[in-house]
Amino acid sequence: MVNRRYLRIKVYQALYAHWQGDRTSSTRLGKELVQGIDRTNDLYLGLLLVFGELRHVAEQRMEERRKKHLPTEGDLNPDRRFVDNVLIAGIATSDRLQQECDKRRISWVGFREVFTALYKSIEESEEFKAYMQAPSPTFSQQRELVVRLFSEMIANDEHLQEVFESRSIFWMEDLDLAATMVKRGLESWKESGHADDLLDGLSLDPAEEKSFVGDLFRRTIELGDEHEALIAERASNWEADRIALSDMILMKMALTEVRIFEQIPIKVTMNEYIEIAKAYSTPKSKNFINGVLDKIFIEMKADGRISKVGRGLLES
Repeated sequence: MVNRRYLRIKVYQALYAHWQGDRTSSTRLGKELVQGIDRTNDLYLGLLLVFGELRHVAEQRMEERRKKHLPTEGDLNPDRRFVDNVLIAGIATSDRLQQECDKRRISWVGFREVFTALYKSIEESEEFKAYMQAPSPTFSQQRELVVRLFSEMIANDEHLQEVFESRSIFWMEDLDLAATMVKRGLESWKESGHADDLLDGLSLDPAEEKSFVGDLFRRTIELGDEHEALIAERASNWEADRIALSDMILMKMALTEVRIFEQIPIKVTMNEYIEIAKAYSTPKSKNFINGVLDKIFIEMKADGRISKVGRGLLES
């Protein structure tokens, strides 16, 4: 379910641990890498389910107010703009999301108090109040509310984090990545979109995921010395030991990827590792990595070390 960029990030993290520590632990790290992907998948789905739980709490509270002994006009005709928010309602009613969660046995059954408390905090937030007071929220305003509530309140909720941690001590390692995936999915939601898009853009066959990360992890280590020498030769005025470890690993991964995955275009590989460098390396890394890789890619294309399958893949 994790898309290729996040798979690359997971491999990068495992390789960083490998080259920073005990290099004899590659087998163990490889196994942990696959397990980490499964945890991130589960976390991603679990975080999406939160919106349905919050919507359910909101609807229950509206129903309870209707049944008061002396209900007010507001109790009888509640403002539904939170529960009818396009994104929240879409996620909460997604059959596909529920099917994926059922298949992986992911649910929030037994944690009503957690979501009741979280919803109360949301109701008291300035973002929520401003949204509920707006004349008629546009799609952009609806999306902005959901993104802000998720980023500032849901992803950082201590009670939710405690639940995740109680299920596995390793889940917290992957929570930031899963939360980033959710946030970016919400931010990219178009007005004509659907909740299933949050799964479409992230769905890979589990066997394909494991094959991709396993091959990339193992072969990057195997080709590590060869690629480090190439990088050192082409990095003008830089000794290999002076290049940031994060930059070196990302360039080794990129060189490995263009050589062993014949159906991934060179341009895609270059862009992916530059984007990852923006998040995980130094401010100047993207230009440095781009310059070094561009030189080596040209040489590898010329001497045949890069061979792509499919028309247009070599230059695309």
